[in-house]
Amino acid sequence: MDGVLRNVIAFFFSFPVFLGPKTLVFTAFLFGANHTILSQLITTVYNLADAFFIGKTNDPYKVAALSLAFVLHLFLTAIANLFGIGGGSLISRLLGKFEKESARHICAFSVYGALLLSLVYSAGVFMFMEPLLRIMGASNDTLPYAQQYAVWAIIVGGVPTVLSITAAHILRSVGYARQASLGIGLGGILNIILDPVFMFGLLPPGMEVTGAAVATMLSNVFSTLFLMICFFHLKNRTVLCLSLKGIFQSKKHILSVLVVGIPTALGTMLTCVSNTIVNRMAADYGDIPLAAAGIIKRVYQFPYSAAIGIGQGMLPLVAYNYASGNYSRMRQTIRCAMIFSMAFASVLITVYELLPSQIIRLFINERTTIVLAADFLRIVCTAMPFVIFNFQICYVFQAMGMGKEALIISACRQGIIYIPMILLMNAVFKMYGVIWAQTITDMLALLISVVLYMKTNRNLRMQESSKIG
Repeated sequence: MDGVLRNVIAFFFSFPVFLGPKTLVFTAFLFGANHTILSQLITTVYNLADAFFIGKTNDPYKVAALSLAFVLHLFLTAIANLFGIGGGSLISRLLGKFEKESARHICAFSVYGALLLSLVYSAGVFMFMEPLLRIMGASNDTLPYAQQYAVWAIIVGGVPTVLSITAAHILRSVGYARQASLGIGLGGILNIILDPVFMFGLLPPGMEVTGAAVATMLSNVFSTLFLMICFFHLKNRTVLCLSLKGIFQSKKHILSVLVVGIPTALGTMLTCVSNTIVNRMAADYGDIPLAAAGIIKRVYQFPYSAAIGIGQGMLPLVAYNYASGNYSRMRQTIRCAMIFSMAFASVLITVYELLPSQIIRLFINERTTIVLAADFLRIVCTAMPFVIFNFQICYVFQAMGMGKEALIISACRQGIIYIPMILLMNAVFKMYGVIWAQTITDMLALLISVVLYMKTNRNLRMQESSKIG
């Protein structure tokens, strides 16, 4: 299957199209994205597994604690995206320009950069864990459980979490989406298996949160080992490289990694900040609203994961064609991604609107929490089309190396517009206003995304016209 994938993409990139450009674009996108989408959905399932099994304790304090620790865990994703998406996007563009040696240097820089920064972050959490969790809204009832999760999933498991995500991005950038998805997917399946083993088998009652964290840590260790083995196995056939020699040879290329990676990382960090504000406000209304908001964040990962999976599958194709000047195929790939995204969103909106209580009941059986979370779910699913569209436009800009445009969209979605909107809606409509804030923000951010994309597309068409002329 992997050989077929590489052959299809090679044909797609390098030779005339005999079967019709739209058909071939669709085929290449499907081969590039299907593994990525599947791995993202599996990742979502295993993230939900922690909430699912902890919810079986019917203890809202433990569920709320998981929501608090999850914010700290998001910072690990930010670090991974900084080097994974930033490095992966540049590697694809360098391959489009046939600069293989530079691509090797960027590969090594991305891996070691991710390793170093994740170590620093885990050490920081170790030193300041309690005050960080207090800032995020931890009460005396939720703090011990949040600390249990943070110790194993973030302090011990931080490095493997970051390395697994970073390595997966880099493997996709060189055409090995299957191996990347397999590594992430197998780790996710392992987590689902280990959760009940540690939570309800090996560890004593009351240690369920610790058990979930240990399972998550071990699954990420497995994913990292699998992906590193893939690196060593494929290094002689690809630009995959872990040599420190010449790693800082091209400062221009390193800057390009940061230009693309920082907006993505900043977007994730702003998500952490906004989630912290939401958690603090929810905590002001009690631990049950905090637990309900936390469950919603987990459930809502499905559309996010679909958008991320489609975007990551699209990114190498868009980056390669952009670097090689084939803007027509690039736009066709973008259209395929948009169609896939909206189709998936339509299915999820229908399910979430029709079965909200049944979905929430999977995670907790406490009646008050179910009723509140079901109301929240109906609200947030209205934002789904806007969220997915904004995600795809961000990935397009990242693929093109246009970090400023991606930064504007991310900053508006999670900071510039969203945070003031949370404060305003909370003041006027209380907790329900906090939930509505995301939908309103994404509608406004969509306008910004469309304007930026139309401007960029107009400039590309002018470049095409000048070449023809």
